[in-house]
Amino acid sequence: MRDVFLFLAGFLACSVEMVEALTIVLAVGVTRGWRSTIVGVGVATLALAVVIAALGPALTAIPIDALRAVVGGLLLIFGLQWLRKAILRAGGAKARHDEERIYNEEVVAARAARSEVHAGLDWYSFTVAFKGVFLEGLEVAFIVVTFGSNQHNVGLAALSAVSALVVVLAVGLVVHAPLSRVPENTMKFAVGAMLTTFGIFWGGEGAGVAWPGNDAAIPAVLAFVVGLALALVVVVRRQHASVAGGAGGAGGAGPPRAVAR
Repeated sequence: MRDVFLFLAGFLACSVEMVEALTIVLAVGVTRGWRSTIVGVGVATLALAVVIAALGPALTAIPIDALRAVVGGLLLIFGLQWLRKAILRAGGAKARHDEERIYNEEVVAARAARSEVHAGLDWYSFTVAFKGVFLEGLEVAFIVVTFGSNQHNVGLAALSAVSALVVVLAVGLVVHAPLSRVPENTMKFAVGAMLTTFGIFWGGEGAGVAWPGNDAAIPAVLAFVVGLALALVVVVRRQHASVAGGAGGAGGAGPPRAVAR
């Protein structure tokens, strides 16, 4: 049971990060050429491999209870951040994440950037591709290392990341455009709920909590988190509708615009 949730959470979380990285890479590659872009992706991948190789042994050396408490706390931080944004977007208080808009913005920026060549590479393409892949990849590395180390199953966590990479790359190669049809906001809601669930479960284990039924308690915790999140969506939606209605009636200025961040 725990392995199934581990794989699903890892797959969804890695997919979200990889979609964002692929959007940046496609925009730069299509606009300014692929050679420097691919080199930037390759260098970022090597840098991530070094980070994972360094973090893995360090985490496995921590006593299991302390590791679960630390990992649980970190997952709660990440999970609650993702869940908060998903709740605000679902409730209408925050603009939905739009990969097509991001792609178009990257294209405009790439076309406007000066052509600066260093070591035979277009420095803008290299830098943007490197930063996009490295920063998004760091979150993937965090997910793989923390999930895998805590469960002593880095192989399964890595498999979920590789599976996500294969699926995202396959879709990206087929459409050769931003993956705007991927329901990323729904995925972020699911990932946020799963990370929060694991954070509560593992953090509790690290603190000495004996969960009823051991791993069988995970679905119950997930159901609680999802139920609470959905209830908050309803609250946010009502509050946003009330504020929008009040603003429109007060001066005809209309509701405040949601901003995607």
